[in-house]
Amino acid sequence: MHVYLRLDNRSDFIFNLSKFSAIFHFGFCKFFVELIDLLLWVSDKKYLLLDNQLKGMESGSDTQMTSQGSEEVSLMEMGSGHFGCSHYRRRCKIRAPCCDEIFNCRHCHNESKNSLEVDPLNRHDIPRHDLKKVICSLCNTEQDVQQKCSHCGVCMGKYYCSKCKFFDDDVSKNQYHCDKCGICRTGGEENFFHCNKCGCCYSRLLKDSHICVERAMHHNCPVCFEYLFDTTKDITVLPCGHTIHLECLKEMEQHFQYSCPVCSKSYCDMSRVWQRLDHEVASTPMPRIYQNKMVWILCNDCGETSEVNFHIVAHKCLKCNSYNTRQTQGGPASCSSRIGEMVG
Repeated sequence: MHVYLRLDNRSDFIFNLSKFSAIFHFGFCKFFVELIDLLLWVSDKKYLLLDNQLKGMESGSDTQMTSQGSEEVSLMEMGSGHFGCSHYRRRCKIRAPCCDEIFNCRHCHNESKNSLEVDPLNRHDIPRHDLKKVICSLCNTEQDVQQKCSHCGVCMGKYYCSKCKFFDDDVSKNQYHCDKCGICRTGGEENFFHCNKCGCCYSRLLKDSHICVERAMHHNCPVCFEYLFDTTKDITVLPCGHTIHLECLKEMEQHFQYSCPVCSKSYCDMSRVWQRLDHEVASTPMPRIYQNKMVWILCNDCGETSEVNFHIVAHKCLKCNSYNTRQTQGGPASCSSRIGEMVG
């Protein structure tokens, strides 16, 4: 006769054992119960040990994942903000594909290779999209263009564009790549739109109000002559549609120049100045010899041609009442407008 007992727990065993008390001797049963207690105790200890081991493995896995995450953060931040040049903060240098020399960035290359000390025949700009090699600023390892150093693993630029081969640690600029421009721009993609006619990105505030000028930024600034399309300086769009560096525009205002240097149209409200000129003209009588002298003028603001009385102070457009005019024929050609004096 075989008796099979399930040892799920001690209470079940005691219950089953009571049913067989008539068969087994009391002393043997007592010994057997103590043996079962020992087996169950060992079993509980094994389960407890196994449970602790599993928890330890889970904890170790979490610790390992935390360690890996900390290492990635460390490599992302290591040296950030401590390397670069006046143009960009980055943790790599570039090897120029055109002259095989090392520079901090393309602007450093262009400034160096286009200076007055360089032979005009040897002056050139770097072809930015042809860049092939970079040098890690932390370990000096030269390698193919990539965001993370192949040797030390450090991030060479928090912002990285594989199309432009561009690195920058200052992500507060909100850089983005415009496929139509073919370069990276700053300010956040959600704040700009690409005008296909102008061939560049403008603020969304100008989407329905700006005047389109074909390839508006594909030329030099009319004041400092720096190429506008890929400049790192702020650019403003004048009401006439022409573009100019913002700092150059402010410098013009300091010298009382309020017309576009390209087309000569006024770029701000000049109505108060025109009123002052009305009083100035009225209070400045012309000599008898010039009182009936007529001249032809061209208005820079509206483009209208008019015949007006010659005056030494300024000539007023008969259509838009602007004094931003130029004399085209008749009268002394040496006479110039006094708009700057009136504004000052």
